[in-house]
Amino acid sequence: MRITAFRKMMAEEFGEIRADMLARDHVFSALGNRTVDQALEAGVSAKEIWRAVCDTFEVPLERR
Repeated sequence: MRITAFRKMMAEEFGEIRADMLARDHVFSALGNRTVDQALEAGVSAKEIWRAVCDTFEVPLERR
């Protein structure tokens, strides 16, 4: 998954403002206690990050 596709999916699921805020501020234990932005910087795949976001916020399977 490309980062641009990941960002688009985040915005579609949470709205642009909340998606940006979550990526910047929310720390995910599944990402090694990192934010989305920190995980991306560390080289974690966008697909793995999307799975962690979906699991944490219980995104329905049909939108994953």
